[in-house]
Amino acid sequence: MQTTSTNWLESLRRLTPADKAVLITVTAVKGSTPRGAGTRMLVTANTQYDTIGGGHLEWKAIASARLWLAETSADATPRHIDLSLGPSLGQCCGGALSLCLERVDCWSYQDLQHKLHDYQQEQARLPHLYLFGAGHVGTALVNILQYVPCRITWVDERDHLFPTELPDNIITEATDTPEAVISSADKDAYFLVMTHHHGLDLILSEHILRQPDVAWFGLIGSKTKRARFENRLQERGIGQHQRPNMVCPIGVSGISGKEPGVIAVAVAAQLLQLWAKRPTLSPIATLTRISDATL
Repeated sequence: MQTTSTNWLESLRRLTPADKAVLITVTAVKGSTPRGAGTRMLVTANTQYDTIGGGHLEWKAIASARLWLAETSADATPRHIDLSLGPSLGQCCGGALSLCLERVDCWSYQDLQHKLHDYQQEQARLPHLYLFGAGHVGTALVNILQYVPCRITWVDERDHLFPTELPDNIITEATDTPEAVISSADKDAYFLVMTHHHGLDLILSEHILRQPDVAWFGLIGSKTKRARFENRLQERGIGQHQRPNMVCPIGVSGISGKEPGVIAVAVAAQLLQLWAKRPTLSPIATLTRISDATL
């Protein structure tokens, strides 16, 4: 069996009509569970895409999916499994969850398009990070965040620095006018500036601080860089009430290493802390979260 970290939605889009596959969705959770409601994975006869939490729970879900795929006559009716995460599954989480299994190859073309649209809408509600800079730290950060439920717009004028292949949740912008990306950015987006030139950092900082409805803005650099930028931003008309919105230095406290990978881990942890404070946005998590009295 081949396991891949490829995004389930990306893989779903690539399926051909001849491909047999089962989409597994965590539809409800109670207590402690490996993943939350709305988590999905795609299973074919030989490969799984993404994960619903690993362990015996995932093995049982995959086994159920493959038994279904092996049946001679395909039934389009979704199947549901309720599981308690106790000794019977070799797990000690103590919670319970419900799974929904759907035969993707039984969907009509119209059904597939409607579902892809709905799934894309779910993805659009994930936190959106605008990352300026494709240098060592930016690349290391993307390597971490590609496995995190988020969207990233990665901006740099040096097109050759971008990897040739990236997950669907990461798009690249090779532009000589990165400030234009800021002006058209999503509302309540997150911004991270770490370009190869302090002059460009300053220009981007000014544009971000003038932008309304910014969820968070981080700038790579030291306390000295921050002090110099605050003086220059003041000269450019950025008021005293705006400048505190610039987070610099960045990264969670207690990590002092300056290696690109170390900085990337510290910043990724900081972003995860911020995103954890956002309300649950998945429709499944909102509508089907179950109480202690059920399941």
